[in-house]
Amino acid sequence: MASLNLLVFVCLAYVAFLFFIAFWADRMASRGRSAAWMRSPLIYTLSLSIYCTAWTFYGAVGYAVRSGLEFVTIYLGPSLVMVGWWWGLRKLVRIGRSQRITSIADLLSSRYGKSNLLATGVTVLAVIGVTPYISLQLQSVTLSFAIFAEADPQRGHNETSIVFWVACGLAVFAILFGTRNLNANERHHGVVTAVAFEAIVKLAALLAVGIFVVWGVAGGAGEALARIDASQIGQWNVDGSRWATVTFLAAAAFVCLPRMFQVMVVENEDERHLRIASWAFPLYLLLMSMFVVPIAAIGLELMPEGSNPDMFVLTLPLQQGQQGLAMLSFLGGFSSATSMVIVAAMALSTMVSNHIVMPVWLRLQDRRASVSGDVRDVVLLARRVSIAAVMGLGYFYYHLSGGAEALAAIGLISFAGVAQILPALVGGLFWRGATRSGALAGLTVGFAIWLYTMLLPALGGGLLPDHILREGLFGLDWLRPRALFGIEGLDPTVHAVMWSLTLNALAFCVVSLISFPSPLERLQGAQFVNVFEHSAAPGGWTGSVAQSEDLMIMSQRILGAAEAQALFQSELRRQGGRGTLPEPTPVFLERLERELSASIGAAAAHAMIGQIVGGSSVSVQDLLAVADETAQILEYSSRLEAQSAELSDTARKLQETNEKLTQISKQKDAFLSQVSHELRTPMTSIRAFSEILRDDGQLSAEEQRHYAGIIHDETLRLTRLLNDLLDLSVLENGQVNLNLSEGSLSEVLDHAIAAALAGSERPLRVRRSPELETFRLSSDLDRLAQVFINLISNAQKYCDAAEPELTIAANLSGGRLHVDFTDNGSGVPVEYRQMIFEKFARVRPERAGGAGLGLAICREVMQRLGGDVTYLGDHAGGAFRVSIPEIEIKAA
Repeated sequence: MASLNLLVFVCLAYVAFLFFIAFWADRMASRGRSAAWMRSPLIYTLSLSIYCTAWTFYGAVGYAVRSGLEFVTIYLGPSLVMVGWWWGLRKLVRIGRSQRITSIADLLSSRYGKSNLLATGVTVLAVIGVTPYISLQLQSVTLSFAIFAEADPQRGHNETSIVFWVACGLAVFAILFGTRNLNANERHHGVVTAVAFEAIVKLAALLAVGIFVVWGVAGGAGEALARIDASQIGQWNVDGSRWATVTFLAAAAFVCLPRMFQVMVVENEDERHLRIASWAFPLYLLLMSMFVVPIAAIGLELMPEGSNPDMFVLTLPLQQGQQGLAMLSFLGGFSSATSMVIVAAMALSTMVSNHIVMPVWLRLQDRRASVSGDVRDVVLLARRVSIAAVMGLGYFYYHLSGGAEALAAIGLISFAGVAQILPALVGGLFWRGATRSGALAGLTVGFAIWLYTMLLPALGGGLLPDHILREGLFGLDWLRPRALFGIEGLDPTVHAVMWSLTLNALAFCVVSLISFPSPLERLQGAQFVNVFEHSAAPGGWTGSVAQSEDLMIMSQRILGAAEAQALFQSELRRQGGRGTLPEPTPVFLERLERELSASIGAAAAHAMIGQIVGGSSVSVQDLLAVADETAQILEYSSRLEAQSAELSDTARKLQETNEKLTQISKQKDAFLSQVSHELRTPMTSIRAFSEILRDDGQLSAEEQRHYAGIIHDETLRLTRLLNDLLDLSVLENGQVNLNLSEGSLSEVLDHAIAAALAGSERPLRVRRSPELETFRLSSDLDRLAQVFINLISNAQKYCDAAEPELTIAANLSGGRLHVDFTDNGSGVPVEYRQMIFEKFARVRPERAGGAGLGLAICREVMQRLGGDVTYLGDHAGGAFRVSIPEIEIKAA
C-alpha cells in the first residue's frame, strides 16, 4: 500500500516538474526562441482543458451514479459552443486583441464606456460565483488525500488540517505561477504550456483507469456493457427541463468563466486556432467522458455500499491492488484541480487588482508622486493577496457547506453564478443599443436572485433562516427561495436558473431601451459590434506637449523605468526624433492607454490618462458615430482624421455634413408622416363614400354622381402620389427610357402652364416674353414639361405675395439655354436652400400639402437630360433656373 509520505513526495516532484516546464517555456519565449509547437493550435486546444476540473475527473462518475446519463450535459454544452458558435468566439478573440483586454470584467468595462463600476460589479460576481468551484477543488484533493491517509496504517488523518494545507499549497502554487508577470495581456507561455501538459496527464490517467476497469476488471467491452445494462445507470430517465438547463449552464459557463476567458481570449496567439479547436476540443471532451459510465457501473458493483461515488476513479484501482494506477489517477485529479486553480486565481486576481484595489489606491495617492515602479509593486502585491483571499473564500465555503455536497452540485452552483454575465456579454457583442445602465441592472437583478434562490440555500449554516425557506421572505409565500412567484414543483437548479437569467435579461433589455448611452459608450459599441471592420479605431485623446513629462512619470510608476523609457523613445523615433519626449498625439495616447491597460485594466488606464490630459475630447469620429451609425460614415471619419495636415478644414466640412445629415433625418421623418397622411386621407374618403354608395339605396342620381366624383378625385390624388414615388424610384435607378422628340420652347411652356394651373383655386399671374421663347428643342419634351409643371405648381402653392406673380424668362448663355422661373414672394428661407432638392424635403415644411418629391424629381429628370435645375439665391423672390444643354437646342 502506498504511504502518505510517498504520495506527498510524488506531488512535490510533480509540482517541481511543472515549474520546470513553465520556467523553460517562459525563458524560451522571452528570448524569442519559442518553438513553433508552443504557439500551435494543439497547445491552445489543450489549454482549454482547464474546463475539465476535478468535477469532470472525479465528479463526473459520481454525477453518473446519482443522475444517470445527465452527466453528458456537462460535456455537451461546451461542445455545442465550439461547434456551433465558434464565429462568436472568434469575435471575442478579435475584440480581446484589438482592445488589449485583460479579463472578462475588463471586456465589459471597455464595451460599456470603460466603466469601472461595471467592472467592479462583474469582479464581485465572478469572485463569489467561482468560490464554490474553488471549494470543489479543495474538496476533491482533500478527499483523495484522505483516501490514501486512511489506507496508510502508520498515519492517521485530520480532514480539517488536510483541507487547510491543501488550500495553502494551492495558493502558493497559484501565486508563483500566476503573478510572475505584471502585464496581464502578455502571453503567459509558461502557464499555458504547463496547463497543456496537465491536460495530457489527466486525460491519460482517466483513460488508463477506464481501460483497466473495462478490460482488467469487467473482462472486456461486452461484459462491461452487460453490467452497465444491469445497473441503475443503464436506465434512460431523462428530465427534459433539467437536461436543457444544465446543458445551457455548461455552455454559458464555458464562455463566461474567468479562467476560460483567460485561456480562450487573453492567451490566444492566433484567432485561426479556433478553427482547429472547434473540433479538437469536443474530441478531447469525448475522450474524457468515454469511460465515465463503465467506471460508475463497475464501482457500484464492486465497492462497499455507502462508498463515495465521486472517488471511484481512485478507489477502484486501490481496491484492486493497482498502486501505480491509483497514484496516476491521483496525479490526474491533482492536475485537474491545480490547473483550474492556477488560471482561475490568475484571472480573478487580475480583475480584483485592476478594478477594485487599483482605483481605490489611486484615489488615495498624490498623482504627482514619481517613484519609479511604485504602482507596479502595488499591483503585484494586490494580485498575490487576491489569490490568497480567493483561496481563503474557497476554504470558508468548504466549512460553511460542511464539505459534504456532491462535486456536481457544487459545480452547478458556480456555473449558474457566472452565467449571470451572459446577457450583458452577448448583448454587448451584437447590440449597439446596449447600455451601461442596462448591464448593471441585469447583473444586479440576476446576481441577487441567484444568491437568494441557489447559493444561500446551499450554504446552510444559518445564513438563510429556515423560516424563510419554509414561509418566504417577509412571510410572503410567493417569495420562497425554492418556489419563487408561487411556481412549485420545479427542480431547484431549473427554478433558480430560469428566474435569475430571465429577469436578468429582461432588466438588461428594458433599462437599455429607456436609457441613453454616452458618446464613449456608443463609440465603443460601434467598435465592438463591428470589430472586424474597425479593429483599431483611434480613441479621441488630445494632449499638449507640456503633459508629456507627466505621462512619462505616470508610465514609469506603472510599467517601471526601463519599459516606460523604451516605449517613449520608440514613439519619439516614430514621430521624427525631435526633442526629448514624444508629443502626446491622439495615436500615441491611444497606444499608451493600451499598454497601461495590460497592467492595470482599461478603466484605470483610461482614468489615469484622462486625469493628466484633462479627459478625452469628443473627436470628429465620436461626433459622426453619434450622428450617423452607418459603417460607411464611421470609416469616412477614420480616413479624415488621418489627414492631420488638413484637420481644421476637415472639421468644418464634417460639421456641415453632420448638420446636413440631421436635416435629412428630420425631413425623412416629416416625409414619412406626410406620405402616410397623404395616403390615409384619400383612402378614408374613398372608403367612406364607397360604403355610402353601397349601403344607402335611397340616394338620388345627383348624390350618386357627387359621391362618385369625390371617389374619382381622391383616386386621382392617390395616383399622383404613387406616380411621383414610382417616378423617382425609376429615375434614381437609371431605368428611365427617354422618348426624344422635337418642339418649341413656347409650346412646352404653354402646355406646362395650362396643366399646372388647371382647376387651381388660388390665382397666379404668369408673365412671359414670347419673343425669347422661339428656341427649338430636341429632347424628351414630356419629361421637360414635367419639370416646368412642378416649378409652376410650387410658385402657385408657395408664393406668399398678396397678388402672386411668376415671371418666366429664357436666355442663351455659355452654350446652354437657361429658363428662369421667378416669383414675387419672399423666396425659400436660407436654412432650407441646401435641402430643397433632397427627396425628403419641402420648400415650406410648415405648410400641408405635397409629399416633397417634386424638386427631387426635377433634379433627377434634368440630370438624365444632361442639364440641371438650380436655385438662384440672389433674387428677391423664389427663383429657379432650368439649364438645357446646347446639343438639344436648335435654331428657330
